[in-house]
Amino acid sequence: MNQSKKMRLTGRMRNYLSWPFWLALLLAAVNVGTYFLDQEAGCLVSCGILIYLTVAVILYRRKKACIFNDLVTFATQYGQVQKQLLAEFSLPYAVTDEQGRLLWFNQAFAELTGKERSYRKSISNIFSDITIDKFPESEEEVDYTLSYLRRDYRIYLKGINVDSLISNSELLEQDAGSSTCIYAVYLFDETDLNEYIRRCQEETMITGLIYLDNYEEALESVEEVRRSLLTALLDRKINKYFHEIDGLVKKFEKDKYFLVMRSRSLEKLKEMKFSILQEVKTVNIGNEMAVTISIGIGANSGSYNKNAEYARIAIDLALGRGGDQVVIKEGDKISYFGGKSQAVEKNTRVKARVKAHALKEFMDSKEKVVVMGHKIIDADSFGAAVGIYRMAKTLNKKTHIVIDNITSSIRPLIQAFEQDPDYDAHMFVNCRDAKEIADENTLVVVVDTNNPKYTECEELLYQTKTIVVLDHHRQGSDVIPNSVLSYIEPYASSACEMVAEILQYFTEGVRIRNIEADAIYAGVMVDTDNFTQKTGVRTFEAAAFLRRCGADVTRVRKMFRENMNDYRARGEAIKNAELFRDSFAISVCPSDYVESPTVVGAQAANELLNIVGVKASFVLTDYKGVIYVSARAIDEVNVQIIMERMGGGGHLNIAGCQLQGMSVDNAKMYLKRTLAEMLEGGEI
Repeated sequence: MNQSKKMRLTGRMRNYLSWPFWLALLLAAVNVGTYFLDQEAGCLVSCGILIYLTVAVILYRRKKACIFNDLVTFATQYGQVQKQLLAEFSLPYAVTDEQGRLLWFNQAFAELTGKERSYRKSISNIFSDITIDKFPESEEEVDYTLSYLRRDYRIYLKGINVDSLISNSELLEQDAGSSTCIYAVYLFDETDLNEYIRRCQEETMITGLIYLDNYEEALESVEEVRRSLLTALLDRKINKYFHEIDGLVKKFEKDKYFLVMRSRSLEKLKEMKFSILQEVKTVNIGNEMAVTISIGIGANSGSYNKNAEYARIAIDLALGRGGDQVVIKEGDKISYFGGKSQAVEKNTRVKARVKAHALKEFMDSKEKVVVMGHKIIDADSFGAAVGIYRMAKTLNKKTHIVIDNITSSIRPLIQAFEQDPDYDAHMFVNCRDAKEIADENTLVVVVDTNNPKYTECEELLYQTKTIVVLDHHRQGSDVIPNSVLSYIEPYASSACEMVAEILQYFTEGVRIRNIEADAIYAGVMVDTDNFTQKTGVRTFEAAAFLRRCGADVTRVRKMFRENMNDYRARGEAIKNAELFRDSFAISVCPSDYVESPTVVGAQAANELLNIVGVKASFVLTDYKGVIYVSARAIDEVNVQIIMERMGGGGHLNIAGCQLQGMSVDNAKMYLKRTLAEMLEGGEI
């Protein structure tokens, strides 16, 4: 009773119990009006109101203690119900302190983890992925995914600040300025959800295109009566292979197929490393040339139309890289499989003639032509630029070649042009001047590279909308944007070979001067290592054309004589070479006393191939804070895919990459680790 006297009701309950007194006031107001009508009636009403107030006050005072007791009982029982509901909640739930130690957890959490309710160790002992550094700040929340007992869970952590509770408690006390936080932990079982998502993704349809790379050439090598048999065997091989992984193949041209399959089928093909690339080559009914195929696949774009567009982009990329490979485009991600064989040389020059006429039309439509190759320009890039210069000058166009840094390898060639009074003093310009020259009425021609980051002046690519690309390197993921004409032939030995062919079909009356023929011939000679690597029939035909135009082998040889420092550096690189896995020669080229160390490094890589047992050679050169890797091979190893793994590219037997932000030793370790991984994975 004394306790009830100390306590007072507040809020809605107080207002509710106050209604009898407010009603008495209303009756009193009505009673006043009754006196004006009848005094006896007013007295009678006043007596009734007085009796009503007396009874209300007595009941309120006598029942107040009972009301308080009932309220306390209800609150206690309600809290017990809440606690019981939380303890029996089907969702695993726990509370931890700031160090992650469990303070309390419900029955579902105990059943999941198999822990007793008295367990008070860190939650990290149960879920090793949830360490203390992953807990959120006070009153913040985070969630993570983890695997526990072969099921997938999303664990939700929410910080709860308990400073106000401690300050109002008579049992606990905390230091001034400190803060205390506990964490609520929820576990959501998402195993079934993830399984449904996985099944949905596996059932997603993807599209692909399959092209026979050398269909015409293979048919020509077979007797006419057996050609239909070769075609039938190829169709059967392709259809059977994709039918086994639940794919559908439809032939829409004599050498082209359309492919539809599920995403899970694509994963199977990846595990099989697209063995169809090798199986097709086994089809032989007397054909001298093995048939190769290229496959482009588009996936995970969000729509079937987009997948088909991705497939078209992928097959173009596969063909641009020389064929005999698979390219998969999944959004911005591009994957490559195969590409281990040499690109087949085309005997026809129809494509060269078509590209030559298209190039002439673009030059006719512009007032100025700017030509550039790749950074650290070499003889092939320079010779190809000179060939384009001659084409533009034949059409009386203002033409400039962009060379920002003159290397020792091309200095003799440039000096020959600078000393000739027939050539404009502004034939060669640096990057700064080129950016001032270029405008919307300028044609930019890029030679000997198709990667925008490797061009001599990348800014020029965004100053004009008319860009032409001529290159013999295999195409990578980074391509020059918005090119109106792209002529990329991986089978060509050099960019100079391609330019020499275009010159023959460009226009009548093109007269190549001796000095220009020397420059183009030098590019072919350097890239083929004196016609010993990657040469074909068309390579010698281009060389013969240049000889007829006045190219002199003796003059070219004299231009490329080396100084003593370069010769000594190359010898030191060869001397210090080490053999990795008994097949890969790795060395470092000195750069402190060499003017063009990257060129010397490439020459040393070529020399290392002369060692018995060496399948591929890699020479690293530290030049201006960047590690340049020159990779060379003969025919057993595809160095292009190795360099692509390290961020570069190139040809099957001539490739390279640039590594920034690492030392020579770290770059060598990175190269060895890449070789080891690719060997173990069967990629090389």
